Amino acid sequence: MTKQFEIFRKTRIFALDYIKDLTTDQLNEIPKGFNNNIIWNLAHLISTPQAVCYYRLGLPIKVDENIFNNYRNGTLPQPFVNSHQIEEIKNLLIKNIDDLEQDYIDGLFHQSKSWTTKSGIELVTIEDNLKFLIWHDGTHIGVIMAMKKLVV
Repeated sequence: MTKQFEIFRKTRIFALDYIKDLTTDQLNEIPKGFNNNIIWNLAHLISTPQAVCYYRLGLPIKVDENIFNNYRNGTLPQPFVNSHQIEEIKNLLIKNIDDLEQDYIDGLFHQSKSWTTKSGIELVTIEDNLKFLIWHDGTHIGVIMAMKKLVV
């Protein structure tokens, strides 16, 4: 699983580099045709592993409940995310993966709970969940890339 965590990190580092020149206003702007913004997509990448790997298994989440609840699937962007909150989100993007990897190594996810994604993919093991999350990150980073073209 070491390779999966490496892919996770590199993908998120790419995303952080890709948006590094955007202003707070640009990160908060909802481009025409979208129902969320870049900063929502980034924070959603933090919330989703918490839902998939911790919450779904009845384990305590590892991030602030506000981040978890405000950026879960089905939520809409907050009215305005300030520069301090943006920095927190940026820092959590990597820390989130570091914590997830350590918990995986420590055997925290010894139990599993089968579930099916919205796209009809059945996930049974933690390894399935992690592979799904890499795909999920890539999908949202693609959205971020499209949005950036519309906010600059």
